[in-house]
Amino acid sequence: MLQLNIFHKAARQVKASGKSAIAFTVLFVVSASSAWAALPSIGEFTSDMTKKDGLIPVYYDDESDKVYLAVPTIDAEYLFQSSLPYGVGSNDIGLDRGQLGDTRLVSFEKFGNKVLLKQHNTKYRAAHGSDAEKQSIDEAFADSVIAGFTLVAKSDEVSLIDYTPFLLSDIHGIGNRMARTNQGSFSVDKMRSGVYLPKTKGFEKNTELEALVTFAGKKPGEYVQQVTPDPESVTVHLHHSFVALPDDNYTPREYHPYSGYWKFSYFDYSTPISEPTEQRFITRHRLHKKTPHAAMSEAVEPIVYYLDPGIPEPVMTALKEGASWWNQAYEAAGYKDAFQVKVLPEGADPMDVRYNVINWVHRATRGWSYGSSVVDPRTGEIIKGHVTLGSLRVRQDYLIALGLTSPFKEGNTDTTVQQEMALDRIRQLSAHEVGHTLGIAHNFAASENNRASVMDYPHPKISIKNGKISLEGAYDKGIGEWDIHAVAYGYQDFASDVEEAEALAKIIVKGRNEGLSFKSDPDTRSSRHASANGHMWENGSNPLDAFDEISQVRELALANLGLDTLSPNSSLSSLENALVPIYLLHRYQLEAVAKQVGGLVYEYERKGDYTQAQGQQFVALAVQQRAMQQLLTATTADYLTIPESVLALIPPTAYGDDITREHFKGKMGLMLDPVSAAASASNFAFELLLHPERLNRLEWQTRSTNDRRKKVGVSMLVKQILNVHWYKNKSQSPLAKRLQLVALNAVMKAVTNDKLAPEVRMEAELALIEFSEWLDDKADDNQYEILKEQFDTYWASKTWPGAFEIEPLPPGSPI
Repeated sequence: MLQLNIFHKAARQVKASGKSAIAFTVLFVVSASSAWAALPSIGEFTSDMTKKDGLIPVYYDDESDKVYLAVPTIDAEYLFQSSLPYGVGSNDIGLDRGQLGDTRLVSFEKFGNKVLLKQHNTKYRAAHGSDAEKQSIDEAFADSVIAGFTLVAKSDEVSLIDYTPFLLSDIHGIGNRMARTNQGSFSVDKMRSGVYLPKTKGFEKNTELEALVTFAGKKPGEYVQQVTPDPESVTVHLHHSFVALPDDNYTPREYHPYSGYWKFSYFDYSTPISEPTEQRFITRHRLHKKTPHAAMSEAVEPIVYYLDPGIPEPVMTALKEGASWWNQAYEAAGYKDAFQVKVLPEGADPMDVRYNVINWVHRATRGWSYGSSVVDPRTGEIIKGHVTLGSLRVRQDYLIALGLTSPFKEGNTDTTVQQEMALDRIRQLSAHEVGHTLGIAHNFAASENNRASVMDYPHPKISIKNGKISLEGAYDKGIGEWDIHAVAYGYQDFASDVEEAEALAKIIVKGRNEGLSFKSDPDTRSSRHASANGHMWENGSNPLDAFDEISQVRELALANLGLDTLSPNSSLSSLENALVPIYLLHRYQLEAVAKQVGGLVYEYERKGDYTQAQGQQFVALAVQQRAMQQLLTATTADYLTIPESVLALIPPTAYGDDITREHFKGKMGLMLDPVSAAASASNFAFELLLHPERLNRLEWQTRSTNDRRKKVGVSMLVKQILNVHWYKNKSQSPLAKRLQLVALNAVMKAVTNDKLAPEVRMEAELALIEFSEWLDDKADDNQYEILKEQFDTYWASKTWPGAFEIEPLPPGSPI
């Protein structure tokens, strides 16, 4: 504004004197230079403002609601962390209280009357090269300027900038998230936003800034309507943290695929030609023993996690106990009290990077919990662990426990056992998410080693004792053998690089010799993946035996469902809430069964790990055949019929209660539709079995062997499906008739999928030709005549006219 006024003044002088444009330009440049020289000092400009000293001094002007930063613009780098301290409250939108944004390496740089905030590119480096090599990398790969500021005052090598516009900007990408989740078009309304002074603070090694930011929107979607008083006005808080760079005393630790850690990496173009450019390390906290060679030693600085003080009891105690299990692993690595859990001190800010925190986050619906971290992008060192635990998870497990046991018999209201199962789950969940913030990845194969890790996704391990369902030992307690292995690899202290390399190699060998299995997300998270081990929400070393066991539990629990499942004064229609997770109790184990079909046995193996390389092998033929049979069983009316005694008790949802996503969807209006529920469950099994990638692997396996006795190809599989649901199915019940069509629909959906290999499609069509011929023999039946006409269309056009949509199952994960 000062420069603009000078510009207008100079223009008026030129016009009055009749001087040329050239003269005006010279006059303007001189005047602008004078204006630059005339910038006030920081002391003068901020004389009436509130100052908060710290890493970067902060000044607040109450009259204009503006915040200013006094930033050095020469050779000063920081970690910059954005976050969302006040969220939206919807799991579907995914903007949770306490959510972390990106961690950036930044610096402030002055260009004339502007100061730019530059995010440095840390992915590409010349770490060991000359200055010229490093310069060439800087010039080859782009940095990102993420904000620009007006310089308003200066003192020596410090510039005062107006930080307010950036603080009130959408750095968290809320507008984009709203658009991606179909919640409408939202953008920042600065007139309804402001600096939040109570959480704007300065400390020696960090500066914290926060703002209340309102997003104005149009055409808000159902999720945002569910959680806001005015869905066209979504008000959250956004937080900015500037953090001093950690010192150079941290040593990155080499990544190994069997270590159990997430990979942190960058590309170093100064490595020798014979070495890879990608440098791979693990993410971890800094931890050292006071006495490095002692068998047991206190830590120089222990790792301390702080619990959200808003957590209610008895959940608070359960979360503290679960998180504290990690100290067992550190003790096994030779540390005394190196991992501690406390309650966040009064007045402390959970977004402050000095605190590792465990947040208890509320949402409108149940959803995932998370373990995230602030990680130094230069080294992989974890600066802050940040856990988000969804508060409704404990209620979901309690609901499952009630459905399994139906405890309200003869006036009984004691549900202590069921509550303890839910709290045991929360203990495990706390340990699991804290494990992520220690740098440790999922291990979905741990259940094969007697629940060897809290980093698995555990399903409650339910048993039948004396004809009754028992919840005893549903969830394991304490840290597992794999967790001890991981902490030893990541946190054991060593005196030298040579000693470290040798010791880490021994830890890997020890874990393999003990038979500890490890499979993480890329191989296991999707049910279509080839890995025959490593499954989510399943139990046991043998997934097929575990399926038989969970099916027995499911059958008994369904038979027991009824009035004894409902607490006093519950509406009868609420029995559906308990029915859904029990009816679908087998769904997760079924995914583990499906992975045996066309499945592969392999490890994360490096050259030299074994005397003879293990490589990969297909799952044994007998196992695949049994898995196919179990999958087909789970598609039948015998397996999927809801007991009449249960159906008779569930009327349409009571007035005042809500029909939610947790209910079955159907075709019978407000009535619970048992046929559509079964169709959805049956189709789920078929989608697992008939995924194109699985069928392609299955046929490859079949064609790779010369032994006809070992062939279980796609043609044979399709014949089995048609045999179960058509050739040998004599039932005329509405459920059986629907499941016939579900089976055929699933087969035709797979055959017409463009991801199915052409030779595999031909194999499937061989079985369909036989089915068409079988239909010809049923010409006197009108229903079969319709199917025959549909197949005539298919053979002529390769499109299936009989396709129909099947209602999706209610949400499964997470439990």
